[in-house]
Amino acid sequence: MKKKITIKEIARELDVSISTVSKAMSNSSEISKDTIEKVQAFAKLYNYKPNNIALSLKNKKTKNIAVIIPEIVHHFFTLIISGIEKKANELGYNVIVCLSNESFDKEVINMETMANGQIDGFLLSLSKETLLKKDFHHLREVINQGMPLVMFDRTSDEIYCDKIIIDDARASYNAIQHLIYSGCQRIALITTADYISIGKLRTQGYVNALYDAGIELDENLIVKVDKVEELDEKVKHLFDTEKFDAVFGVNELYAVVAMREAHNRGFKIPQEMSFIGFSDGILSKYSYPTLTTVIQHGFEMGEKAAKMLIDRLETNDDESSFKTEVIKTSILERESTKPI
Repeated sequence: MKKKITIKEIARELDVSISTVSKAMSNSSEISKDTIEKVQAFAKLYNYKPNNIALSLKNKKTKNIAVIIPEIVHHFFTLIISGIEKKANELGYNVIVCLSNESFDKEVINMETMANGQIDGFLLSLSKETLLKKDFHHLREVINQGMPLVMFDRTSDEIYCDKIIIDDARASYNAIQHLIYSGCQRIALITTADYISIGKLRTQGYVNALYDAGIELDENLIVKVDKVEELDEKVKHLFDTEKFDAVFGVNELYAVVAMREAHNRGFKIPQEMSFIGFSDGILSKYSYPTLTTVIQHGFEMGEKAAKMLIDRLETNDDESSFKTEVIKTSILERESTKPI
């Protein structure tokens, strides 16, 4: 009897991607017939059983739900998980948490593993690599098999499912408006690459706020960070080449690193330079000075995401239209900005 093999091992043995293996097992028209036959023959030889999602559908509830998040280092995601746990436990469900570590392949593996009879539905925040690839076949496969999916924070308009988000553009707009009202005129933005939806939306809010205030947009003040390893270098370059009196970071790490650089260069905060971050985490509370921040209310987002998924499970309602719920943000003023 031959040992069973994983999707990752099949991909490695055949020198193809995990995505290709997954698509081949579901006879996807996106890949060639030869590849499908080769993958399926290899899988059969080693007793590979793909995506037995039907085992955990309506007639066989497990009372388990899976949460897949891109990382756990950000305090925002720990708040979301806490909210999910609280609401799910209140409603009689257990929570299994998986990390994609910003990897598309890991996200696919997590979904295939969890869908194999262990859980009733998914809560998911997309990985950076999935957003970059724009490959959502694993999500469509789960949905097409009748398993409920709720996306939160990082979502995609290409996937039709329930979603919990914040109004990222409006939240960013409000943060820039706060800086302008406090007297700042040249505001630098440290944001993500455009393929990450929340970074793109927060950049749009920044642009709109400047436009409405009659402040000319200076593209040189926009710093886009793709990998955290390049953050320090890009922040230093910004300080070396541009003059500005405020920084808005689309997450708290970006803002705190910029504030540290300002300290090192002798700027007085907030008298000479102000800072606002996004997500009220540990860094914001214990930085020096403490960081003014946009609060996303992650605990509330987690509670609402869990309830949305469980309501869908309990009512067995596959036919009703999908909902997108927007969580309102707020600004918590601390020492890094001047009072308005």
